[in-house]
Amino acid sequence: MNTNPGGGEFGQQQAASSPIVPKTAAEALRPEAGTPPPRRSRASRSQVVVFMNFVISMVMLMILAAGAALYFGKQAFNEPGPSAAGDTFLVKPNTPVQDIAEQLERRELISDARIFRLGVRAYGNDSVLKPGEYEIKPRASMRDIMELLKSGKSVMYSLTIPEGLTVEQALQRVAQEDTLSGDMPKTVPPEGSLATDTLRFTRGYSRQQIVDKLLADQKKLVDEVWQRRAPDLPLANIDDFVTLASIVEKETGKGDERSRVAAVFLNRLAKGMRLQSDPTIIYGLFGGKGKPADRPIYQSDIDKQTPYNTYLINGLPPTPIANPGRAALEAVANPSKTDDLYFVADGTGGHVFASTLEEHNQNVARYRALQKKQADDAAKAGAKVEGQTDAPADAGDSGDAGGDAGAAQ
Repeated sequence: MNTNPGGGEFGQQQAASSPIVPKTAAEALRPEAGTPPPRRSRASRSQVVVFMNFVISMVMLMILAAGAALYFGKQAFNEPGPSAAGDTFLVKPNTPVQDIAEQLERRELISDARIFRLGVRAYGNDSVLKPGEYEIKPRASMRDIMELLKSGKSVMYSLTIPEGLTVEQALQRVAQEDTLSGDMPKTVPPEGSLATDTLRFTRGYSRQQIVDKLLADQKKLVDEVWQRRAPDLPLANIDDFVTLASIVEKETGKGDERSRVAAVFLNRLAKGMRLQSDPTIIYGLFGGKGKPADRPIYQSDIDKQTPYNTYLINGLPPTPIANPGRAALEAVANPSKTDDLYFVADGTGGHVFASTLEEHNQNVARYRALQKKQADDAAKAGAKVEGQTDAPADAGDSGDAGGDAGAAQ
């Protein structure tokens, strides 16, 4: 009797459905294949999706490249520059940033013109760099140079017109200043009309601009001082004022004497006396060119008739004889209150003053004695004067011949 119904059949069915296939040793050791991956959808295989993946990858690469370029570009923009000595650099008006960058690179003041140009643009300064001449310091970075050109702090030059120069002499200095540009004015300004000052300017400033400023500054100064003049001056107008100031300017360079020298001439004018000033003789003989330094005033010069020789003419000469400075103008506008009518050199660079002819003659005698002693000392030292055919006037060319001539009145 069978106690497991169907058991035999079940065993037989299992055996029939799963037959046992014998394997070799190699087959038994070979790994069985895993589950295959799911098949890609049609959408994932679309050309659009492939292209978009490519674009995104390229964008990411560009972003990374731009970031790297920005980082290294900023490093280069801020790092010390290649110039070990520095130099000056001129930016002409209306020069574009690209040209500035290329010029800086050619001069080896920066290492890369493209980085400079892009750096300037990145900081929003491509339209604010100012023309001028700049002092580039050694090892200046591109950013340092950008900030310097943005600031407009150009190299400044100076031109000095000293007190007492004639207009012609002043214009010569302007013409010879090679940092200025352009031609000289075609019309020569009137004598005495240029300011005696030190002007500061940048390279490329024109000669015409310099002359225009000297004219404007002098007019402003003269008008200002004239408005503050003493009320009782024996001067007809502002032109006479400038003319007398130019004579005072040439007579003395000592600040503490100017107002007293001015008083002497104003007192003479008030009394109808001739001014008898040596500088007016010189201007009458040599004009705006000035007297050669080694040429003394001879007695014959004092007797030579010119429109400017105040030994021979009454009153003031027709024009100023130089450009007076502020101190001389102030001295004439507000002179010392004295009765002085004469002055003569004291032998030490100054003058002695006198209100009477007798006192003045004594001062002249002392000065001549000093001159004689100096001449004797020079002769003992072996000094010789050659080629002189006309004896110099006693009082030299410092304006003191006026005093000496006054003794003969």
